[in-house]
Amino acid sequence: MTGFLLPVIYLAFISLGLPDPLLGAAWPVMHTEFGVPLSYAGMISMTIALGTIVSSILSDKMTRRFGAGKVTAVSVAITALALAGFSFSHSFWILILWAVPYGLGAGGVDAALNNYVAVHYSSRHMSWLHCMWGVGTSVGPYFMSYAIANAKGWNMGYRYISVLQVILTVILFFSLPMWKRSSFTESTVEKEAKKASSMRDILKMPGAKEIMIAFFCYCALEQTAMLWGSSFLLEKTGIDSQTAARLASMFCIGITVGRGVNGFLTIKFKDKYLIRMGEVLILAGTAGMLLPFGKNFAIVGLILVGFGCAPVYPCIIHSTPELFGEENSQAVIGIQMACAYVGILVMPPMFGVLANNISVKLLPIYLCLILALMAVMYEKVLHSRKN
Repeated sequence: MTGFLLPVIYLAFISLGLPDPLLGAAWPVMHTEFGVPLSYAGMISMTIALGTIVSSILSDKMTRRFGAGKVTAVSVAITALALAGFSFSHSFWILILWAVPYGLGAGGVDAALNNYVAVHYSSRHMSWLHCMWGVGTSVGPYFMSYAIANAKGWNMGYRYISVLQVILTVILFFSLPMWKRSSFTESTVEKEAKKASSMRDILKMPGAKEIMIAFFCYCALEQTAMLWGSSFLLEKTGIDSQTAARLASMFCIGITVGRGVNGFLTIKFKDKYLIRMGEVLILAGTAGMLLPFGKNFAIVGLILVGFGCAPVYPCIIHSTPELFGEENSQAVIGIQMACAYVGILVMPPMFGVLANNISVKLLPIYLCLILALMAVMYEKVLHSRKN
């Protein structure tokens, strides 16, 4: 029976990715229906991100008290409820209200499952877990496009995903005995005598501040490339907007495929070497985007940045228990998740200001600067944990 636990965890990460692209896919229709500017999508995404930051910071305390299984199941249930709320909303401000539990639920799933897999499974499963997230983000828009194309409205697109989340919630609650019976017991996180680590205690640990900055940088780099890649290709190569959007989506496919491949590479290589390999690929990709070698190099460069991004996130997460100890990993990963969403909140809009006032062609330089800081911080982490 316990052999079904890993597939359940994989399924949970597919479900985590399913709703992520829905807002972008449906917003052109939604903002017209609500009579609000196109830019208001940022208010919803920021609200979701803020909820995720809060739940990520609280994840250590919640997981120690209730266990990863219960936290995951309840978080998915909250997300399902929020998505159902989205589907019945007919006001922009009601969407903002539902974005709060959506963010809280998503952050709870993310932090709890990342730590559980980092502690109990090998690095390849961490890579494949995040590959499953990519599968979810690839599939999600099809539900929304089907609903809109068949005149069922964007509301029904959210409702489809909500139903899938409800089904997963039921599966997760039925799987709770497996979390306890598994050889991967949760005794470590459920010891009542052990208090949850405070943020101050975690940040005092050697290398902790540096790993937070490195994670901030990675997610800032990934999301900036994802958000502005299409605009960069449009300006750099002169191709039409539809083609630019399609080619920019290859960045996400590069991450998903790259994580699938990375799972096999972890059998031979340690996390730190795969992270360094990813950094080299990102650097090569930004060079292809920057240098005047024609539009094909710019396109291949952006895809290469996606491949380079693939190992960084899962390998940093998986190495956290080894670097900081299993007893601290949930707290460290929770704060890492919070730093990730701060990076997502701050850095892509900051580049938007640069693009608006100077040029979107600065994207590869911007990515290189973030990459340089990330690489320096990560090497400092490794050095500090040796001493």
